[in-house]
Amino acid sequence: MRLDQFLSISRLLKRRTQAKLACDKGLIYVDGIKAKPGKDIREGQRLILNLTSKKIELEVLKLPPKSLRKEETKELYRIISEEKKKDSLFE
Repeated sequence: MRLDQFLSISRLLKRRTQAKLACDKGLIYVDGIKAKPGKDIREGQRLILNLTSKKIELEVLKLPPKSLRKEETKELYRIISEEKKKDSLFE
């Protein structure tokens, strides 16, 4: 399954275009390497989402079918770590 597709179906990012843009900007890593939106991912791989407000590291537990209910998306991945980024302008 494509990385951008996984990110949107799992609801880690709202839309596939946002996932593609994040990959193009170098904000998404697969097993420690910057990933392109079309990268094939599989179970057991680790993803790092280095987003504007937070950094999330997670492990892919299973690949989804084409669509899922919101409650089922949490079964697709396990969050390893999550840290909120501090806004240096207000400190």
